[in-house]
Parts: sequence; structure tokens; C-alpha cells
Amino acid sequence: MPKRSRVPTLAFQRLRPREDKDIPLPRYMTPQAAGMDVRAAVNKAVTLNCGAITLIPTGFAMALPPGLEAQIRPRSGLAVKHGIGLINSPGTIDADYRGEIKIALINLGDAPYTVKRGDRIAQMVIQKVCRVQLQIVESLDATTRDTGGFGHTGVR
Repeated sequence: MPKRSRVPTLAFQRLRPREDKDIPLPRYMTPQAAGMDVRAAVNKAVTLNCGAITLIPTGFAMALPPGLEAQIRPRSGLAVKHGIGLINSPGTIDADYRGEIKIALINLGDAPYTVKRGDRIAQMVIQKVCRVQLQIVESLDATTRDTGGFGHTGVR
């Protein structure tokens, strides 16, 4: 009999429960979705002009279990259709952070874009974290690539 995997629990807190009760908390939109859609909890529409960067509130905080992180990623539809991305993509939320989750949007498109209350503006993917122990050494082992950097294998 196969073992049942234990699904971690992610605790969410609405920071303004009365004001933001109309804003759905992050959720998976399809059964196989890797990321949960995150929505804007803006009080009034926010227009991002071309090249503008703005921090959009979500109205929630969360408590990730130790050993997990939340990665905030752009939504592909917003990126392709409107040039809307995240300035620090992916953004990382650590398990010990308890403040409001805010999304740092940037307009890389060729027209202003307006974020309205409840718009899906990002996705959140939960990942395991691997912490390592650092070791100082005199030299590193050689590899075929060695110190070859950006573009070292050519264009094609």
C-alpha cells in the first residue's frame, strides 16, 4: 500500500478582514496548477505608466511552515498581452516573514496598464528550501565548462 504524502498547511491572515472580504485569498485555479493566483487589494484603480514600478497590496499575510518558501512570479497572460512583470522575479517570501504580501509590478509594455481591485496580478509557488553549510577552500574542482560564462557555448 503506497504511503500518503502529508500536504503542508499554509496559514493565511486577512489583514483588513472587513475591507477586503471581497478579495479572494490565493488559490489554485486548476487541479494541476503549480501556482496560486494572487489578487490586488487596492482601494482604487492604480495605473502603471510605461516603465513604472509600483507595490500592490494583497491584503493578506501568511505563515509558511519551516523549510518552505513562497516564490512570487509573473502571470504569463499579463506579461505577454500587456508587458506587466515583477521587478524582482521571482520574489522570495521566507518562512519567518509575517508582514503583508505586496507585489512589485513593473510595466514593460508600450501602453499604460491599470490594476483594479481584485485583479489577478501574480502567482505564488510554494517550494522546499535547501539550506547549505559553507566551506572555504583554496581552489575549486575543474569542470569542462570551468570559468566559461555568459554565451560561452555560442549562439546556436
